[in-house]
This record gives sequence, C-alpha cells and structure tokens, in this order.
Amino acid sequence: MTKKLKRSQTNRMLTGVCGGIAEYMNVDATLVRVAFAVAAVLGVGAPGIVYLILVFIMPDEY
Repeated sequence: MTKKLKRSQTNRMLTGVCGGIAEYMNVDATLVRVAFAVAAVLGVGAPGIVYLILVFIMPDEY
C-alpha cells in the first residue's frame, strides 16, 4: 500500500497541512510546525506561500 500526502483530520491546528506532512514522513507534527515557524522567522524560502499552496493542493483525509 502506498502512502499519500493528505491533510490530517486528527492532527490539525489550522488546516491539517503540517499534520499531514508529519504523518507522511512518520515524524511528530510539532517538528514540522517548528520547522515552518523557524523558516518563516529566518526568511528561508517562502513558508507562508508554500503553506497556502498546500492548503489548496493537498486533498483532505477522509
């Protein structure tokens, strides 16, 4: 069975993007959230834009 990247319904704070990424990578969702926050503070890449794109691209978990 293949894993699919989907927004989490159980591990979500806003939209479930970080929870879905964490479930896909088998890591704690807090680590993914902290990585997004650190990237935003340091100005590495464009985490806000990436997050918004993922909200619309990643399907909801059913």
